[in-house]
Amino acid sequence: MKTLYHLLISNPLYNGLVLLINFFPFFDAGVIVIIFTIIIKLILLPLSIKASLAQIEMKSHEKALNEIKEKHKDNKEEHAKKQIEYYKEHGINPFASLFILIVQLPIIIGLYQIFINSGLPNINTTLLYSFVSVPVSINMMFLNIINITEKSLFLAVIVGITTYFQVSTASNTQQVDLNQKGMQADIARNMTTSMKYFLPLLMFYISYRFSVGVALYLITSNLFAIAQEIYIKKKYHKQAIVV
Repeated sequence: MKTLYHLLISNPLYNGLVLLINFFPFFDAGVIVIIFTIIIKLILLPLSIKASLAQIEMKSHEKALNEIKEKHKDNKEEHAKKQIEYYKEHGINPFASLFILIVQLPIIIGLYQIFINSGLPNINTTLLYSFVSVPVSINMMFLNIINITEKSLFLAVIVGITTYFQVSTASNTQQVDLNQKGMQADIARNMTTSMKYFLPLLMFYISYRFSVGVALYLITSNLFAIAQEIYIKKKYHKQAIVV
């Protein structure tokens, strides 16, 4: 399984990064990391939009599903039966968004790993395809200010801030109802609050623990995700019809 992961995900991503370095020798490695991250995010964008649309679809049926739950609250089997019937009647796949996110997860992990283990400016020639050459030279000074293999407290703070806004934007896009009552609503609120404050701290630590290269990847990913959530909210949420 590990060999398959490297064959299908990790190695292609690594070769893609080296290819970009060869294509744009006039850019420093930090700018290459930003470009590479944006390219991968654009490739994954259709899947991300599908996942968000699946969440919107589920949200539009929330009222009807809650009515079914309330009507059969004393009979779990009947509740499950009616819920499945409702899904079939309206062509809903409750696991669609989860499946799409799972498909993306190995790629996201692979991206993160290559930025941690890329070894730049050294290139691992054993991982390169026959058509990918070793770059003549790699400028490691991002904007001629800081070496991307070093640590940066400033960029780590930016990672934390952008992560906070990314989580906040995602929560708003998913329309979490903070006034809803019940155990599930409490769990949702607690998870949202935890993610909103814990994840930025975790990403800050990771960014400062490793290098500027990782920080640039995370900042770019966060900014792209924020723009993506705003785009989805403006274009698709108005189209959602609450049943």
